[in-house]
Amino acid sequence: MEPLLVIKNSDAGTADDETLERGLAVLRAETSVEVAGTSDPGELNGVLHRAGSRPIIVAGGDGSMHAVVSALQRRHELTDRVLGLLPLGTGNDFARGNDIPLDIEGAARVVLAGRRRRLDLIVDEVGEVVVNHVHVGAGAQASRRADRWKGRLGKLGVGKVNLGKLGYPIGAALAAVKPPFVRLRVEVDGALVVDVDQPVLMVAVGNGAAVGGGTELTPDADPGDGKADVMVSRSIGPVARLGYVADLVRGRHPERDDVVYLRGSTVSVAGEPFHCSADGEIYGPERHRTWRVEAGAYTMFVP
Repeated sequence: MEPLLVIKNSDAGTADDETLERGLAVLRAETSVEVAGTSDPGELNGVLHRAGSRPIIVAGGDGSMHAVVSALQRRHELTDRVLGLLPLGTGNDFARGNDIPLDIEGAARVVLAGRRRRLDLIVDEVGEVVVNHVHVGAGAQASRRADRWKGRLGKLGVGKVNLGKLGYPIGAALAAVKPPFVRLRVEVDGALVVDVDQPVLMVAVGNGAAVGGGTELTPDADPGDGKADVMVSRSIGPVARLGYVADLVRGRHPERDDVVYLRGSTVSVAGEPFHCSADGEIYGPERHRTWRVEAGAYTMFVP
């Protein structure tokens, strides 16, 4: 096994450091490992500059994976890189979507003995990347509220179960009470899906299936099939909103008459100002965004 570079968040807590050490012990039994902590884009760029040809192992959650992939994309180095993941986040949806074990020792063994798979990347017109999921409307509002609940519940647990993963369903329910209906024109591969005369509750573009710790917003998404899964919800009435949230929790929302579910390579959203949640990072308001799939953009260790 070639030497590895593990990148972790310097601001991670003691519990994360202790968990990471268990994974590092598995890796160090087979190869040499350098661990580099970063806390801002400048430090991350410096670490990547001296990475050489070593596989880069991200110790963190979706946000950490997003940061490393984004930095490599800006450096024009992503295509030739091999990445791995030691999941330390609350939600770990990227890990779930790629069948990477959530226990740190199991994930470390995937780095050592897993196969290498080319994964897709979603990129917008200004160069912002999405490794797992981007959504607008009530989904972005749910993410903003989920962050608060994730922090509160993440301090609690029942046995080994971290209650922080309940943050997104709670956020979605709160967003449904007073949702930000948005009038948008949504096109997938140039074909009109919904126009501004039909207000939408949310639009989701998924490279992976889940958000918020296992809520499968685009349940059929495959991060390596060259397509993005697109879900548009028009569940805007009071009863419809509550029904949508209930079906979302049960994974049955694509079956609803007021939900459109399809797949494509390019997704354009335009209309009233909207916020986006990309891999948990919130930005906006925007008036237009187009996301395209870059098939097989980088290589990942997977089971």
